[in-house]
Amino acid sequence: MTVDAPGPPAADAASLLHRLAGQVRQVVRGKDDVVELCVVAVVAGGHVLLEDVPGVGKTTLAHTLATAIGGSFRRIQFTSDLLPGDITGVNVLEADGSAFRFRPGPIFANVVLADEINRATPKTQSALLEAMNERRVTVDGVSHLLPAPFTVLATQNPHDYHGTFPLPDSQLDRFLVRLHMGYPDREHEREILRAGTARAAAVEPALGPEQVLSLARAVDQVAVHEEIEDYLLELVRRTRTDARFVRGVSTRGAAALYRACRALALVRERTFVVPEDLRVLAVPVLAHRVVPRAETGRPGEAARTAVRELMWELPPPG
Repeated sequence: MTVDAPGPPAADAASLLHRLAGQVRQVVRGKDDVVELCVVAVVAGGHVLLEDVPGVGKTTLAHTLATAIGGSFRRIQFTSDLLPGDITGVNVLEADGSAFRFRPGPIFANVVLADEINRATPKTQSALLEAMNERRVTVDGVSHLLPAPFTVLATQNPHDYHGTFPLPDSQLDRFLVRLHMGYPDREHEREILRAGTARAAAVEPALGPEQVLSLARAVDQVAVHEEIEDYLLELVRRTRTDARFVRGVSTRGAAALYRACRALALVRERTFVVPEDLRVLAVPVLAHRVVPRAETGRPGEAARTAVRELMWELPPPG
């Protein structure tokens, strides 16, 4: 996604991002924080893991986001019998038998919904690793570039472990943020019931794929003061030394938080990062990258709690 041309001026970038988030919020009601962080992930070139019970709007969010950026959308239903080739694509023999031709799989889209990703076997899950990290897939030794922009929104149900395969750390580390939709409040749920299926039909593209790429370049222009960098690095260091963690954040995780903070600043119409950006993003960006010493109750809750406590214990810069 790296291109030499600079991104749009900050004011223009903020206007585009406001329009994008507004279109998604027309459909995904009452989840402004989730929508904001999904927009952050898209412009930062990252991927999103959505953990929640079925039926709270995860698929609707992914489809609406794809429509709003004017991009293509594909849904992959992960099951135990899904094969890697069902995701990446395969080489097929031409009808005349003269040569093989690559038939792209559903991974070739701007927004890919990997639905119930933890129901597939580890071998199939691993088919996403190269795509999410390198923006390409390799089939029979030949690499094929994926469309740009490219974002994976994966879902998994944390309460149902029958017939599932937990995501390995290497897979989790590819997700920029892990989010939870949660149930809507009463009034927003009333609006959803009244609107029915007409909600998604009301969405129009807020911008195009090329504009998303230009916004990604604008993220690179957001300033990060050295004191903010020290604040971030101290947080990362403490996850590696604090007794509440068995394993802390990797350098890849630190880089993810750094870029996500720049993207959030841009979404919030700033050309610089502030400490509040780190406080907003610490849990969604870091909690799935650490291993807490004790894991009780809801899966992942101990990690979220430990990162949240560590963030608020850390003195802000200045």
